[in-house]
Amino acid sequence: MSETPWLAKAKRLQAIASTGLSFCKDEFDRERYEEIAAIANAMLADLADVPVERIRDLVSDFAKGYATPKIDVRAALVENSKILLVREKSDGLWTLPGGFADVGLSASENVVKEVQEEAGIAVSVHQLYSVRHKSSYEPDARDFYKMFFLCRRTGALTLTSGLETSEVSFFDRDRLPPLSRSRSIERDVELAFEFNDGRQTIAVID
Repeated sequence: MSETPWLAKAKRLQAIASTGLSFCKDEFDRERYEEIAAIANAMLADLADVPVERIRDLVSDFAKGYATPKIDVRAALVENSKILLVREKSDGLWTLPGGFADVGLSASENVVKEVQEEAGIAVSVHQLYSVRHKSSYEPDARDFYKMFFLCRRTGALTLTSGLETSEVSFFDRDRLPPLSRSRSIERDVELAFEFNDGRQTIAVID
């Protein structure tokens, strides 16, 4: 399910209001931006069918600078023609290991940390293979880019779930479990196999 035009417009309005409130000096302008923010949040709440308070809580850096997308990093580890996936406790579905990047770490460092925390495996980053916008995934009030990295294992193969994951396993490309589609979709997995097999060498940007 891709992002609808109305969701994209509401998120854009929210970003404009956030940036405006951060930099405006005039009190009348502030009132206008606050009204735009309230309208945008109400639209997002209606589209997601959740209380407006939940929408406000999702944007932790609202009005704290220029509004920019967050970064979500994901790791693909392919061994013996199978790919590593973790099962999320939050929805019971499977995904490539990863999550929102922490401040102070490079993208590669964040990927290595996420795999260790969610799957108990030490890896190194081999290659960036895809950068995608959140609009290709399940609708979300937040806006972010997703960066996918092909990884190589550097330690023992000891699969251990983490605080946010309940299971860890390798899967055949044609026998994938139900995916957590806000995090990873079949295209992300297929590209990982293409890069691992050498059939694709240039990162896919979309």
